[in-house]
Amino acid sequence: MKLKNIKDTIDGFLSKALPKYLWVKNDKLCLTLEGKNARAGYLFILPFVIGFIFFMLIPIFESFRMIFSRVSIDLVEKAFSLEFVAFGNLERALTIDPEFTRLLVEELIRMVLVVPAIIIFSLFIALLLNQEFKGRALVRAIFFLPVILSSGVLVGLETNNALMQSIAQSIKDSNQMKASITGVLEEIIAVEGAAAGFMKYIFQVVNQIYTIAMASGIQIIIFLSALQTIPPSMFEAAKIEGATSWECFWKITFPMVSSLILVNIVYSVVDFFLRTDNRVMEKISTVLFQNLDFGYSSALAWFYFLIVIIVIGVAMGLVSKKVYYYD
Repeated sequence: MKLKNIKDTIDGFLSKALPKYLWVKNDKLCLTLEGKNARAGYLFILPFVIGFIFFMLIPIFESFRMIFSRVSIDLVEKAFSLEFVAFGNLERALTIDPEFTRLLVEELIRMVLVVPAIIIFSLFIALLLNQEFKGRALVRAIFFLPVILSSGVLVGLETNNALMQSIAQSIKDSNQMKASITGVLEEIIAVEGAAAGFMKYIFQVVNQIYTIAMASGIQIIIFLSALQTIPPSMFEAAKIEGATSWECFWKITFPMVSSLILVNIVYSVVDFFLRTDNRVMEKISTVLFQNLDFGYSSALAWFYFLIVIIVIGVAMGLVSKKVYYYD
């Protein structure tokens, strides 16, 4: 009975797929236009598929095995052996290692702080760059510069350059108030009550404006492309009806770009968790390359990957309900 159901399923699939991609001409099977497009698409992705199978799939499988193993490295024989330890590496990461969970929680809190600021900042800059003004091309180039520079060059200079670190430490030590942009304002504006938390968030965002600007290049491009796809006739009709610029933004602009807000949130979350100055990534790299603890580093990496997937899923679940799709 099961074989018959499988056969019926295959026959049903072929009866629908074959006419879509194949047709008979002079007793020969020929590709339809859609079939030719599909073939071209498969040929384009074939190098990636081959590279993924031969160069990534096997290492991914081996790293997954190492989660549940203690890895012993033989430098003479240039080989390694695995000793099964069940969930020992994960237990060590969550209950024994005092640093990993602390860094993970701190980075999650920092992500909740930084990602909304990146989305708001990139949308604001995209709105400005979408206006008509003199020198717009130069201004766009300045704001798109982080797309090139944020590939790790400047971050590497900041984190690995001893001179820059010593200068920053000297400035911090010599500053008697606070080593932040809003140090004086925080003391002048002593806000208490319900608004204290909001003002603290604003001060923290301002203090990290450099990081936010450097991480907003791609998001600005995505928002700008979305803004340029909005038909001008929609704004003209709204203006005729007496709508203000504020109402046009909330009734036309924001709904039309809301689908790409979700895209930018997912991109910003992934980019934040994979930055070279991320302390969890530094922890994993230290365990892997300095301690040569492949089993424990694999457990940390896979657990970190699971946390990132959960965060992305929660973000998509919350934002996708408010997304407007324009047909």
